[in-house]
Amino acid sequence: MKVSRFILHVMSRPGASRFLVIPWLLVSIIFATGCDYGRMKDDEALQTYERPLPRMPEKTIPVTGGIETLRTAKPAELHNPLPRTQASMDRGRERYEFYCAQCHGPRADGTGTVGQSFAPLPTNLRSPEVQNQTDGEIFTKVSLGYKRHPRLWDTVSEGDRWAILWYIRSLTEPVRS
Repeated sequence: MKVSRFILHVMSRPGASRFLVIPWLLVSIIFATGCDYGRMKDDEALQTYERPLPRMPEKTIPVTGGIETLRTAKPAELHNPLPRTQASMDRGRERYEFYCAQCHGPRADGTGTVGQSFAPLPTNLRSPEVQNQTDGEIFTKVSLGYKRHPRLWDTVSEGDRWAILWYIRSLTEPVRS
């Protein structure tokens, strides 16, 4: 009632701009209706997330293995568990082309399309600085990240990372015809 009396009062004044009253009226209607929070709270979509998590049985959290093993290991002591076979090198080449070639380039020389926007450029994987490192050192840097290189332990599976390592090792070997 008070709002309607106020509107009548403003409209009856001489020289009152009726054009200001209409937007004010629309805004007041929107604020008066508001949102039905009570109904929203009963929504099934929200109730789904309010369920308590089931209690975990004792001793279900792993304390060995996983990424923590890699973080605490000495890189020089890690060895590639995959056998050096043509199949593992082919798998490594395929995964390299999927995960690595955009930055390191199709020839692994640091000239990938995406990598050209980086300063410094991505590492040349054919270089002696890379090839003279142990398998564990390269694997650790690829897995946990090194300088500007992102960590890949949560993106690329462990077996694929080791296969990529075999492919990187094969890059400096002479091409057989």
